[in-house]
Amino acid sequence: MSVLASWLASAPPDAAIEIAADHVSVAVVSERGQGLAVQGYAVEPLPAGAVVASLISPNILNRTAVVTALRNALERAGARPRRVALIIPDLAAKVSLVRFETTPARREDLDQLVRWQVKKASPFPLEEASVTFSSGVRGADGSAEFLVVTARRDIIAEYEAVCDELRVYAGLVDLATLSVVNLFLGSNDVPAGDWLVVHLRPDYTSIVIMRGGDVIFFRNRAEGGEESIADLVHQTAMYYQDRLSGHRFARVFLGGSGRVAGAVELARRNLEERLGVSVESIDPTRTAALTDRISVTSDLMDVLAPLVGMMLRSRQERAALVSAS
Repeated sequence: MSVLASWLASAPPDAAIEIAADHVSVAVVSERGQGLAVQGYAVEPLPAGAVVASLISPNILNRTAVVTALRNALERAGARPRRVALIIPDLAAKVSLVRFETTPARREDLDQLVRWQVKKASPFPLEEASVTFSSGVRGADGSAEFLVVTARRDIIAEYEAVCDELRVYAGLVDLATLSVVNLFLGSNDVPAGDWLVVHLRPDYTSIVIMRGGDVIFFRNRAEGGEESIADLVHQTAMYYQDRLSGHRFARVFLGGSGRVAGAVELARRNLEERLGVSVESIDPTRTAALTDRISVTSDLMDVLAPLVGMMLRSRQERAALVSAS
């Protein structure tokens, strides 16, 4: 899955951190046998306006409040990490899918081709951006699709600076919804066929359509507009059928927390009415066990989903590096 920044060396991250618009969360996840276990976690609320995610404007507007919240969360989680995996809001980056009929063999040439393609729709100069991509669906005709994430480097640095102030090194950075998707891709139970992930946050809603292990559609909508969840679901379903040769989703997953009480349940009803399929909750405990002192609640599942997904991804990348060495 795509990444904004990754410098995985010999040491894996000690914990995962999410800086969202309304909270900061921390999870300490360790290996247990062949799986993972959540050893500790904490969530600290943020005052309104402390973090306002944007592609082109400063995101951390009250750095003192965010640093204090992270310090408190680390203490409550019992964590003293040196290296962490950092999750930032979807609205801080632009996610694109680009397709090429043929792809160059050299990585440097492919980098240039991808940058040239996304430059057309970039809201900021690519010279100021981090551009990263991962391979996706490959056609029988030799065509290839890539998932591309672009973000201004100075905006990523704002989030990293919060960690730096507490002497925590963010060696891996990714988006919240892509981290939720990694919760499934990092498990031994990747859904077959076409499946849908709907991830709600108070400031945005993101929808991802997967075909096996590949992203074939990503859409993000900031909250506050006139478009409802029902409209977003309808438009996505129409696009899926008309442009992506889709017929029916094998599974549909929903998680997160909306701006108002009952937003997730309303989204669940809209999805089930429009798609005619049962909607499953995103459950990180299928992949990572909880220690006895941690009680399972729906709010906890929403907090842990991207954190555990991020740690699963770091584990996969480290295993790939070991295999390649």
